Amino acid sequence: MNKLKLRLQLEQYFLEDIGERDVTSELIFGNQEQGKIAFIAKESGIFAGEDVINIGFPLLEKDCEIILRVKDGEAFERGMVLADVSGSVAALLKGERVILNLVQRMSAIATKTNEAVHALNSTATKIVDTRKTTPGLRMLEKYAVRCGGGFNHRFGLYDAAMIKDNHIAFAGSITTAVEAIRSNVGHMVKVEVETETLEQVVEAAQAKADVIMFDNRSPEEIKEFVKHVPEGIITEASGGITMEDLPAYGQTGVDYISLGFLTHSVNALDISVKVSI
Repeated sequence: MNKLKLRLQLEQYFLEDIGERDVTSELIFGNQEQGKIAFIAKESGIFAGEDVINIGFPLLEKDCEIILRVKDGEAFERGMVLADVSGSVAALLKGERVILNLVQRMSAIATKTNEAVHALNSTATKIVDTRKTTPGLRMLEKYAVRCGGGFNHRFGLYDAAMIKDNHIAFAGSITTAVEAIRSNVGHMVKVEVETETLEQVVEAAQAKADVIMFDNRSPEEIKEFVKHVPEGIITEASGGITMEDLPAYGQTGVDYISLGFLTHSVNALDISVKVSI
């Protein structure tokens, strides 16, 4: 994860929440009183958010002391202390909500991803995320997917060409769309084509796409489609796949399964911040 970018993002998140000042904490405590808080798990999961804690609190107080008791990607149990942070009470209270919100969401994504990886139970097929992320949080959410044992799809519209149904409709055909991209980019940019029919799969293969996605297809359909994809072209299943479906899709022979629910609909993991004595 890009720590410079994270620092800049955290500064913006704090600005949104604190504004000019934390009226409550500053008027009660000033900047002198010292204290300690603990991040405590209220349910089990997979942790993600080391850098959020390590970079976040020092932005508010340079000399705070942080002790992390779990690393990114590690499992933790309910009741476990995940981190201790000591410093001025005002700084701790200013930072706790923003940092806790991020750690809860990231850990929820890591936990959901880990659940999906275990449900798939495959060494040949990998779980990947999508662009269905929270605006402003994509870097953090995609990092959390990696903490959970998953892999990242493209980060944005800028790092790979992905020809979807509307691109095909406007271009007139898969072949036309692929050729237009190939004639304007170098060899480092991969081209993925989204397909829904066997005819589209065959056309994408003939157009020499780097990746062919089978969109909203059943495991049975994908097993048939895969037979028509030449060796060397990566295959991906996507669209409407649930946690319960994963074992069946894992038997289709695809290289990747992309899951939007890893990031777009997770519930924050239950973690609390309590004052430590």
